[in-house]
Amino acid sequence: MTSLIVTLVGPDRPGLVSTLSAAVTAAGGNWLESRMAQLAGQFAGIVLVSLPDEAAATLADAVARLEREGFQVVVRGGGGQQAESDDTVLQLDVVGQDRPGIVRDIAEILARRGVNIEELTTHVSSGSFSGEIMFRASARLRVPASLTAADISGDLHHLSHELMVDLSGHAPAGAA
Repeated sequence: MTSLIVTLVGPDRPGLVSTLSAAVTAAGGNWLESRMAQLAGQFAGIVLVSLPDEAAATLADAVARLEREGFQVVVRGGGGQQAESDDTVLQLDVVGQDRPGIVRDIAEILARRGVNIEELTTHVSSGSFSGEIMFRASARLRVPASLTAADISGDLHHLSHELMVDLSGHAPAGAA
């Protein structure tokens, strides 16, 4: 068995996930994990699939047909570097007044500390009372064992005193 990661970006339409899942099933694959969203009228998706080694080319050919519909398609073999077993997984939630560069500033602080952003969701919305544009982010972080949530929280609070930061921890990656 092999793992493939399939990414698609293109014009959103009804039935797109059905088309993709049918291609996975037809190739004898198993849909393991995915993240999908519509952003500005475009579909953006990433799927992790497990399938027999000999079926990888079949699936790649099937999803490549979506390129005729205006999609950008990338198929890559899965597997990679495993996280250190003593790393800690933290959930980061940030709320603050939106401004240009806020994602860059947060990511830069985390990178400087050796923190890996494993998953990130952001959006902006109108503040319920003030009407100001508010930035919200939610991220799953893989943090080296040498750091604490307080270390990261302190660094992020230096960005802005108006930035609300919440970090909650989980067991180390290798713990049962």
